[in-house]
Amino acid sequence: MFRSVYLPRSADGAAFAMTTYGIPLIVVATTRSATLTGVAFALEWLPRLVAFTVAGSLVDRHGVPRIFRTACVGRTLAVLLAALLLAAPDVGVPAAVTVMALAPVSGFLTECSYIAVETAGGEASRTAGSRAHRVQSVLLGIDQTAMLAGPLVSGLLLKYGGSALMLSTLAALSLLAAALLPRRPTAPSRSPASRSGVRAGWGTLRALPALAWLVGGLLVSNTAIALLQAAMPVIVVTELGRSSADAGLIWSAAAVTSLLAIALARRAIDRWGLWPVGATAAAVAAAATLAVAKADTYPEYVLLIAVLMAGEGGLTVVLRTLRSHLIPPEVFGSTLSLTILLLLVPFPAAGLLVAVIPPAQIGHAVTVTALMQALGLFTAFARLRTLRTTPA
Repeated sequence: MFRSVYLPRSADGAAFAMTTYGIPLIVVATTRSATLTGVAFALEWLPRLVAFTVAGSLVDRHGVPRIFRTACVGRTLAVLLAALLLAAPDVGVPAAVTVMALAPVSGFLTECSYIAVETAGGEASRTAGSRAHRVQSVLLGIDQTAMLAGPLVSGLLLKYGGSALMLSTLAALSLLAAALLPRRPTAPSRSPASRSGVRAGWGTLRALPALAWLVGGLLVSNTAIALLQAAMPVIVVTELGRSSADAGLIWSAAAVTSLLAIALARRAIDRWGLWPVGATAAAVAAAATLAVAKADTYPEYVLLIAVLMAGEGGLTVVLRTLRSHLIPPEVFGSTLSLTILLLLVPFPAAGLLVAVIPPAQIGHAVTVTALMQALGLFTAFARLRTLRTTPA
């Protein structure tokens, strides 16, 4: 398991985090333009959303190793080409054009490799049987650690070595991920369902009520979390008079508590089962969000956001474990892509909401979404308790 799943996941997770946080840093360092940085962020995420509609189907058709290696090697080549163009301005390609083009290409390839490696994690969970939640907690811990370290490492490399060093490190991690995945025979699906992509995912989700209810509950929950993420800079800087660094510190603290919650969730599921742990995590997350809506000091925000993300960490372990138990292997990639896409939809929507409502009304919006989150999670877990397809 360590050699075939965890090591490739670690290398790809590090590359994922550096792509997500490092590319925008390179854009702002190269162009010195906040507008272009925002455009680059959009250009990086739009292809990622598109990738979810095709990557799962590609994995189902061609197998994990082929898609994973292709995406990693493609990202390596794209990043190295960008590094060469930035290091050789005499070629005639403006630096702004290079970094703006790198954002969508790297974003698309990164999501393709993520879907592939997540599908491999699903296969490992099915092999683990009743210990699937332990596999998923390790995988989630790898992801959270990478996302915690990614911004810091990218910033240090860019500060002390420039864009060439950061991009070279990213390319090395991508190539390492491709090399670490063992060469093993695979039997990609050739069934008609696997060729229908998103339609196959929708069909599978409709056929699995337990998974559909959990995804629905988390979709409502993510609406509240997305609004908090989008509004936190406004709340902390404008309302509380703190710095933007203080706003970032809130989510760093939350990442640490999320890692601890993931480790605790694994042990708790061993002792009490999947449903009780999921219901408890949902209650913690909903209560923390309701409390955040009434918070008015910076320490309160730090504490409550940390508690909220601890609850979300436990919920994510439950989602991944349930997903690995229920989704048929032949359409796992397609259904995985659809569930991730659904859970990401609230984030751009929350950004638009924060952009159009007055800052004084953000607190009321958070309260409304917190109530929706509590109701959605309560309904989802009440329904899950009655479904026999839910693993114990």
